[in-house]
Formats: sequence, structure tokens, C-alpha cells
Amino acid sequence: MNDDPVRIIITGGTFDKHYDELRGELTFKDTHLPEIIAKARIASKVELEIVQLIDSLHMTEEHRALVRAACERSRERRIVITHGTDRMAETARYLGPLGINKTIVLTGAMVPYQVFGSDAPFNLGAAFMACRLLPAGVYVAMNGRTFPWQDVRKDYERGVFRPVEE
Repeated sequence: MNDDPVRIIITGGTFDKHYDELRGELTFKDTHLPEIIAKARIASKVELEIVQLIDSLHMTEEHRALVRAACERSRERRIVITHGTDRMAETARYLGPLGINKTIVLTGAMVPYQVFGSDAPFNLGAAFMACRLLPAGVYVAMNGRTFPWQDVRKDYERGVFRPVEE
């Protein structure tokens, strides 16, 4: 395994939602990634870049273009993108055909990091490891599995990610 530096591009999604006690709703305040990285004791060099903090249901082509630009200008060849799960497969299908010669792994969470039982730390760990082991390309890492960009979908009935034909 290599020890290349990893860039984490932050786009929002449930991963970074914060419970606003005053309004009684989930909102965005800031990213939880520094805390998660510290708790995971990741010793390798990690660069964080907040591109946006939005719910992926509101993601547009303009938002995806910002993610693309961040990937293209990254000095790091290994990239993890935290993303909302509702539109993660669409962003993977947007990035995949571009042929960016880097290993790019999208991941997210079904339960916010601040909520007990969140899958955010596990999914981040899986994505971090996947971006170190996989060749250049675009992937989605969720539910303990890694999917190539062209063969992933969210199964809304079961709340998991699956291959397109499964």
C-alpha cells in the first residue's frame, strides 16, 4: 500500500449535517471531517477542501462542475469526495467519463455523523482505503463495498448501494 497524500473534497450531504436544536432540523454549519480524521488516527497527509455544503438533492450541473474543477486542480492523485447519497451515483457518472487520471472515490452517510450509530466514519475509512488501493478511475464506496462509476445505484427501498443490475 502506498502512503500518497489524500485530498478530501467536501460537498455536504448527510455526512456533514448538524442538528440545529433551536430550529429542530438538520442544517449545515461546518464540516465534521477534521474531528473524524483525528478520531480515526489517520497518520497520512490529508488535505481538506470544502467545495460546498449542500444537500445533494439540490446539486446542479454547476455544483458538479465545481467538484470536477477541484479534482482536476488537485495536486494529490488520490481523492475522496464526501457527498450526499441521493445524488452520489449521478456525480460519479458525471466524473467517470471525464478521464481524470486520478483515483477518485465518492462516499457519504445515511445517518449524520453527529447522530449515534452514524455510518459516516466507517464509510470514510472504506473510501480512504479504497482510494489508496484502486487504480485511477472513479468509484463509489458505501456499505462496505466499492463500485465503479458506471455500475452503481442507490437502492432506496433497502437504503444501500448496489450494482445497477442487482
